[in-house]
Amino acid sequence: MQDKIKQLLTEIQAGSFLALAKGITLVENDLPGYGQLLQSLNTTHQPKVVGITGPPGAGKSTLVNALLHEWTKKGCKVAVIAVDPSSPFNYGALLGDRIRLADFYNNDNVFIRSLATRGALGGLNPKIIEITDVVRNAPFDYILIETVGVGQSEVEIAGLADCTIVALVPEAGDEIQTIKAGIMEIADIFVVNKADRDAAESLYRNLKIMVHEKSRDKSEIPVVKTVATDNKGISELSEAIISYFDNFHDSNEKKLQLLTEKCWQLIQHHKMKGIDKRALAMSIKDAYTKPNFNLYSFTDTFLKTY
Repeated sequence: MQDKIKQLLTEIQAGSFLALAKGITLVENDLPGYGQLLQSLNTTHQPKVVGITGPPGAGKSTLVNALLHEWTKKGCKVAVIAVDPSSPFNYGALLGDRIRLADFYNNDNVFIRSLATRGALGGLNPKIIEITDVVRNAPFDYILIETVGVGQSEVEIAGLADCTIVALVPEAGDEIQTIKAGIMEIADIFVVNKADRDAAESLYRNLKIMVHEKSRDKSEIPVVKTVATDNKGISELSEAIISYFDNFHDSNEKKLQLLTEKCWQLIQHHKMKGIDKRALAMSIKDAYTKPNFNLYSFTDTFLKTY
């Protein structure tokens, strides 16, 4: 097994998409050897990780598609991790990105992988940290992570991506509420997508005022207008991303906070590993029919069996 994992990692680092897909499947499903693979990863090559988040309907997938066109024209190799909603029946991804990113399905410079949220909050897959680290070991220039779009809980992406893009549209709701939303705190770059629609200019001006007021001694967060369906503003967005990385200086404090959070999530996963959700559901079904059912007593008893 050790030799097979070593060979798999060698192939991933050499750029094999097939090996990368196998490695992700290994990690996502806790298959034999996944622990060895994770512990064998190195950080010699570090692609730039860009997260794209925002409310449903903001055009995140269209922005990903447009950025892929922009970057592949320049010869960049890009991996896309698209986190889709889970099927309520088998917890698999609904594969919506396969339709939206059809132009790159057979592109040698683009790797696309769909992941299901599997019930996780924050618009991400529960194994996204480990999967992203596997992808980091492949020779990509950029890794694009697109979240589902579930609202304010999507702040998790800020702990994973090097650069977080928050995409908004004029129709996202009341402008004041939008600006106050917790998701606004995580942006490294704001995008006003569908900027050809009514009220886009008003949203753009409000965002510019907000970032100016919050900047103080720091540089202002860029606000970029795009119409992703027509490829308008995408070169400006690409330049804003490149400029961010050119001036990016990750403090030790932020790095330690990120590593602590990652370690905490890995420990949580390890502790929960032996708990089968379907078995839990069956146990609750049996216990609920009995008189004086108490969730907290049930949970305490259930945990003692594991």
